[in-house]
Amino acid sequence: MAPEDHEGATSLLQSFERRFLAARALPSFPWQSLEEKLREPSGSELLLAILQKTVKHPVCVQHLPSVKYARCFLSKLIKKHEAVPTEPLDALYEALAEVLMAKESSQCHRSYLLPSGDSVTLSESTAIVSHGTTGLVTWDAALYLAEWAIKNPAAFTDRTVLELGSGAGLTGLAICKACYPRAFIFSDCHGQVLEQLRGNVLLNGFSLELYTPTDPSSPKVTVTELDWDEVTAAQLSAFQADVVIAADVLYCGEVTLSLVRVLKMLSACQRKNDPVVYVAYTIRSQDTGKLFITELERAGIYWEEVPPHAGQLFPYEEHSAIVILKLVLNGRHSVGR
Repeated sequence: MAPEDHEGATSLLQSFERRFLAARALPSFPWQSLEEKLREPSGSELLLAILQKTVKHPVCVQHLPSVKYARCFLSKLIKKHEAVPTEPLDALYEALAEVLMAKESSQCHRSYLLPSGDSVTLSESTAIVSHGTTGLVTWDAALYLAEWAIKNPAAFTDRTVLELGSGAGLTGLAICKACYPRAFIFSDCHGQVLEQLRGNVLLNGFSLELYTPTDPSSPKVTVTELDWDEVTAAQLSAFQADVVIAADVLYCGEVTLSLVRVLKMLSACQRKNDPVVYVAYTIRSQDTGKLFITELERAGIYWEEVPPHAGQLFPYEEHSAIVILKLVLNGRHSVGR
């Protein structure tokens, strides 16, 4: 195999691996590139490698993906294989038979590979809206912010980080594993989300206890209930956060106003140094973010857009327009815009 062909096969294999582990939509896979590779003499070897990097991946064997998703993936993979005049691969059909015998669950696992070789695995709902909330699945802005954090670890290393609206926990867990914060506080207000969030923290090897800011032996990773409409300045101040993050939380005007309320309280807390805030959101319409920026300026909170980063460590929709804003909570600081 020529060097360029080997490089192409490696890139294709990595794309299938990352997308399958994260259970991305099947149309987003590079099927056309696969079809071209399957016409080469090494096509069967590539298919077996893809099988080992997807359905048979050690992470997937330990943390099962959605049965329906695995079935659809294998069915499409077999269809591509059968379209090429070659000997049938028993391993593909055996894998499909195993999946067909498995029972579907309301929960599934998605995994995201880190540069270190470690991974973040999440237990998520198979439904986008479940138990009256969208916080049980991971959204693109959370992936985008996690990727930016991994590329900019100094923003979080040896700092106490508070995440608002943690959802399934992807961003925070990636930061905890790759950026080495002093402490990380996951927070949300929905009971079912908090239950799943605690499970995901434990699933990724972190201990979990109640948050006790005055206890020097307090664990590094904690989960706390935080309702943006009820939290007080004293409660926020007790976290002693150096960095505050939030991802994909600007999905309606009411929630946006509640978030600004929390940010205003953070800026009013009597602290030697105000926390640095990073808010990531997907622009789904022309109005997305406009209300947020208007309310930030009304509250005297300065902002700047973080330069977009190239390349994708995590698989998310390429056409998504995602923005990260860096906020300065107190007007005595200056931020160029």
